Amino acid sequence: MSIEILANGKARQVPVDTTVGAFIASIGLDAARTLVELDGEPLERSRFAETRLAPGARIEIAQMVGGG
Repeated sequence: MSIEILANGKARQVPVDTTVGAFIASIGLDAARTLVELDGEPLERSRFAETRLAPGARIEIAQMVGGG
């Protein structure tokens, strides 16, 4: 069973009970270098593993890139 969410403006299907951390990993990103806004609110990294995505959730993801 899956639900639909909106990730960076694009509709995505994810399994029911998917956490933010699991979703980030599923798209190949490192949670330690990732910033997340869930339904318009910043989400602390410490909550990625416990925060489940609900149907219709809007998640904006940005990855920090080092450089110099």
